[in-house]
Parts: sequence; C-alpha cells; structure tokens
Amino acid sequence: MNNSQQLQERQNTINQLFATPVRLLAPMEGLTDPLMRQILTQIASDLGRPYDWSVSEFIRITQHVLPAHVFYKYVPELHHDAKTASGTPIHVQILGSEAQLMAENAAYACELGAPAIDINFGCPAKTVNSHRGGSVLLDEPETMYQIISAIRQAVPAHIPVSAKIRLGYTDTSRMDDIRGAINDSGADWLTIHARTKTQGYKPPAYWDKIQSFNALDIPVIANGEIWNIEHAQNCMTQAGTPHLMLGRGAVTRPDLVAQVDNDTEKSTNSVENTATLLWQDLIAHQIKFLEGEAKNDVVLVGRYKQWLGMLTKGYVEAQTVWEGIKREKNKAVIISALQASVRN
Repeated sequence: MNNSQQLQERQNTINQLFATPVRLLAPMEGLTDPLMRQILTQIASDLGRPYDWSVSEFIRITQHVLPAHVFYKYVPELHHDAKTASGTPIHVQILGSEAQLMAENAAYACELGAPAIDINFGCPAKTVNSHRGGSVLLDEPETMYQIISAIRQAVPAHIPVSAKIRLGYTDTSRMDDIRGAINDSGADWLTIHARTKTQGYKPPAYWDKIQSFNALDIPVIANGEIWNIEHAQNCMTQAGTPHLMLGRGAVTRPDLVAQVDNDTEKSTNSVENTATLLWQDLIAHQIKFLEGEAKNDVVLVGRYKQWLGMLTKGYVEAQTVWEGIKREKNKAVIISALQASVRN
C-alpha cells in the first residue's frame, strides 16, 4: 500500500469513526487501568451502547524507546488486537516533551499493534508538569506542534494521531496559539477537557470555551464534569460538538454512556431514578474486579475501595457496603459483604 492509499485509508477510518456521535472512556491515571477498562467496557457493551473506543493511561516517555513489556504493561490489550474482552478498541496514549523521542516511541507502539496514538497535553499532576509533561506544554504551543508533527511523520500514514488538551495552563490566554498548533500539526482529532490546569477538577467545567476549536477542520471531543444526562446534553450544546469523552462520571455511573444516548430517559442527577444498571446487576462486575489481576491483594483491595467510594455517589447500597468494609483488607470478606448487600 503506497502512501496516498494509506492516507485515504486513514481518512476513511476517521470518517467512519465520527459518522455518528462518539462516546469515549477517558484515560485517568490510577483509575482506568486495564482491569477497570475491561469492567467498564463490558458493562457498556452489555447495556447495548459500547464505547466507541477508550484511551490508555499515559505512558511516560523520557530518555529512550521503551521496551515492549512496558507498553504491554499499560496496554495489555495489545496482545488481543488492541481491544478489551468486550471488543472495545484501545488507543495508546503517550506523554513527554522531546518530539523525536515521542515519535520513535509512537512508531514502536504502532509496531506492537496500536490502532491510534493519543498525545497527552492535559495531565495536571505537579510531578508530571515539573518534568515538562502534560498540561505544562499548553504554555509551549510550538513544542506541541513539534511533538504532534514528529509523531504524525513517524507513524504509518494510515494510523490516526490525536491530542488531548485542557483550555490552558494557568489561564486561557494561549488558546489561539494552541488552536493554531493543533491546526498546523496534522492531528486527526482533538479532545478538550473544559478547564485549565489551574482549575484542576473543580466545578464548573467551561464547556462553552470549547466552541472556538470547532473552527478546526477536525472532529472535536468534549470532556469534563459530565456526571449525568443533563450535564451531557448541556455540554454538547455549549461546546457545539456531539462527541463526548466520559471520565469520573463513567466510573461513578457505569451505565452513563448508555443513559446519555437513551433519548427516552428523563434528565436527573439521581442514578436510582434513571439507572439501567441496578445495584444487584453491578455486584457481579465488582466481584470480577476483585478477582482480577493485580500486583497483590492489598493493591487490588485498595483499588476496589477507590471505585466503591466513587459508586457511593450514585448507589445508596454502595454507601452501606462502604461503611461495612472500609477498614477490611480481606478480599473474601469484601465479596461476602457485596453478596449480602443484595440479600438484605
């Protein structure tokens, strides 16, 4: 296949991906790891509205081309055609500041089977930013341009390259420059978290600020503070795009992706009033999580408690279970408590 044919294949892929509104599961460091991706994408598929794709947690690029086992650690789905067990594609996200090194790692990820490369310009973590990674580069639009351009040139022409950004670092004063860097670099689509780095995750999200990026001749995906159907509808209206990436709201409400696209449901803040996934139906998925692979049971139980704590925002039963197991370290005891929460 020559280069022009690969370019046409990529454009056909993008047209197909965005032929209808896309719903994506967000990359969230320490939260949407491979196990959580497997659970959440399975739930979405079971509910009849699979995620169009998800994006991996970022892989930090520093001094060299990473060995294969690092990519497989973060994206074990690469062993399975880059898809979860339910068939949801996983795009590989990388983070760093050295354009050539980023490009070489992106190309290697593609050799390992990555169907697309996403570039993280949005991570607000201080440790990451202090090493010139993530959202700090929003103050360096020229560096953003160099990174995206280098990756676009390095990976096969048929493989899409996307970027995820925030509205700015300390403020939105560089938005025009950021938009120009994205426009000139060859990115195939753009995901925007509707807050600056300084604003972190504090409500509200400024969805209307995404509007100006619609001038780009590429699809724009909105992200940030989407916890329920009403938020999703308002986000799409204010941002001027039908495409959404769901983050913490999707972990708190595993049925959110199905609810967003269910036109017959009434908007509400309450999971109990709109849920297509009842607590008793979520039990098996939680047990599967607790039986998943992890470094050890201590890590797994800690990760599960993180998820259960988020579920308490949507399910009253989760609060009851949480009160009973918050100091528990034995996985079997926690599973028994989950099973009992249905019988009670």
